[in-house]
Amino acid sequence: MTSPEDDDDDMPDFSDVKSGASSTAPGAQAYETYEVQKGDSLSKIAKTKLGNGNLWQKIFDANTDILKDPNKIYPGQKLKIPRS
Repeated sequence: MTSPEDDDDDMPDFSDVKSGASSTAPGAQAYETYEVQKGDSLSKIAKTKLGNGNLWQKIFDANTDILKDPNKIYPGQKLKIPRS
């Protein structure tokens, strides 16, 4: 019969591990998703969602993976809205 201490010999020793968050990834940005409606523009969405239509560039910058021109958005597109 083996003792419990003998069973732990195959396990790595994590006794010196410190708690806390650590990552090599850049800081995660939190987003809300918004579905473009007929008649929307980035400035209209920015005014509604961010409180200032002049912040449309923040929405555009968060969506460069799907938007190439800030004047060309279409109903049904799902945009990421940065949470300020």
